[in-house]
Amino acid sequence: MNLPESTWTDVRDADADLAVLPVGSTEQHGPHAPLGVDFMTAEAVAEAGADRYADEYDGRALVGPTIPVGVAEEHRAFDGTLWVGEDTFRAYVRETMESLAHHGLDRVVVVNGHGGNVDALREACGRFTRDGDGYAVPYTWFDAVAVEELGHAGPAETSFVRHLRPELVHEDRTEAAADGAAETWGEWLHGTNLAYDSAEFTDSGVVGDPRDGDAALGEELLEESAAALAELLDAVARRSP
Repeated sequence: MNLPESTWTDVRDADADLAVLPVGSTEQHGPHAPLGVDFMTAEAVAEAGADRYADEYDGRALVGPTIPVGVAEEHRAFDGTLWVGEDTFRAYVRETMESLAHHGLDRVVVVNGHGGNVDALREACGRFTRDGDGYAVPYTWFDAVAVEELGHAGPAETSFVRHLRPELVHEDRTEAAADGAAETWGEWLHGTNLAYDSAEFTDSGVVGDPRDGDAALGEELLEESAAALAELLDAVARRSP
């Protein structure tokens, strides 16, 4: 069940087990992929996972509206990137979950598509749980799939968009994206990342080679992450308070 597409009476009568809240980012993904990669993938995984939860576990999950701006100042050098600070982001997510809890949806899985959100989400969900508002956990889809190295706008994310929205991938720009890409995220020395912003180590904003992978890989990533989410939703719904 999709919250933005439902009426208030639909929600009242839904008797949902829990809520799923997609969050992402609006940030550069090289010259070839759209700024909305992270929230598009999070939304797709949330919806597919909720569907699988219904089909395989006979559960009922309500999918909330996607939060499209996250903690992404590391991409500020690239045009179009939007960001908020961690305090703002944590408060926004937390208060959105409190709104859900007010309507009885006090178990929430936050489906995340952006690495920069991870620490803030763990803290926000922990505080929500510890303060007695309900029970919430963050789920970052790319941590649950078999990807050797996620990179940034590289094979995995580009393939995901090739599957979801192929018309948004500028295939004629992937060579330029690869030419200016970094092999790994950051500039590391003795376990310390010396770089704070992505522009310090990648000219195109890309990490990895977006020419690798295809729509079939993107479909596999969606299937695998949705299956993992469905299992997690069942565990959260069954967990004792």
